[in-house]
Amino acid sequence: MKLSYLTIVVPCYNEEDVFPDTVQKLSTIMNNLVLENLIHPQSKILFVDDGSSDSTWHLIETESKTNNYVTGVKLSHNSGHQNALIAGLETAKEYSDCVISIDADLQDDIHVIKQFVEKFHDGYDIVYGVRQKRDTDTFFKRTTAHMFYQIMRKMGIDLIPDHADFRLMSQRALYALSRYKEDNLFLRGIVPMIGFKSTCVLYDRKERLAGKSKYPLKKMLSFAFDGITSFSITPIRLVTFIGFLSVLISIAAGSYALYQELFGHTESGWTSLMISIWFIGGVQLMSIGLIGEYIGKIFKEVKRRPRYTIESDLFSTEKAKQIFIDSRKVIK
Repeated sequence: MKLSYLTIVVPCYNEEDVFPDTVQKLSTIMNNLVLENLIHPQSKILFVDDGSSDSTWHLIETESKTNNYVTGVKLSHNSGHQNALIAGLETAKEYSDCVISIDADLQDDIHVIKQFVEKFHDGYDIVYGVRQKRDTDTFFKRTTAHMFYQIMRKMGIDLIPDHADFRLMSQRALYALSRYKEDNLFLRGIVPMIGFKSTCVLYDRKERLAGKSKYPLKKMLSFAFDGITSFSITPIRLVTFIGFLSVLISIAAGSYALYQELFGHTESGWTSLMISIWFIGGVQLMSIGLIGEYIGKIFKEVKRRPRYTIESDLFSTEKAKQIFIDSRKVIK
């Protein structure tokens, strides 16, 4: 059996606290996979430094000099988790048979990586890591997460429930993914659209080893809203429905007011008038804001700006050197 080249892509942003433990655990996993003849010995762990302000990149560079599994890519500035992830995937796809993405905090269970690779050898192009339970989450986070998946499902968006960005993708799946050029990235929604043969592997999520989560409540809500507006126009249609409903209510209120006028029952309706003004005004402002969100996304898309800029690329340089060495061996 031909050994597959595996690359584990790990986005990093100010991860100096967890990096030593992360690299040690992932290196052990890689070594075990090599010993079991599941992957090629030249497989890599690709750390993507997303413009960190701490010593993350220095640690990556230093480790790459002594650890044959470790390599890295440094982005010129902080581009965001999804952009850092796609930067790693696009860099790795040229030299990898399959790629696994995982966050640097290793809350996702690295021990199921072996199952990912086995599923890949069984013919699956995409393997999703799916959480069995959410016991490590707060009640609020667990409840809002379930609500989010239900909302997305009702809007017709194909998402894998309780799946984040812990997944394996084959090289051809990565090439298919690279055809999606939108600036507003929501990989959890894009990957299922590829449509290749896929399966799920269940696991239990762990507590973060050290440092702080890079996804506080505000960022999580923004991420969820981006996901909804990037894949569905249902919110716009909902606003249209609310506007139509408001018109019907206004007609009913107007008819009632006319009836009162005709039969001489008019009274000062300050309360009802103020409630109506505030209600209609709130609906209008909400509608304008929602439409503005979509217009803002159009504004970003038409600019066609690059999603990320690579400042240093140890991975491609190393692979190019290896290809040259291998070609020289063949010539001899």
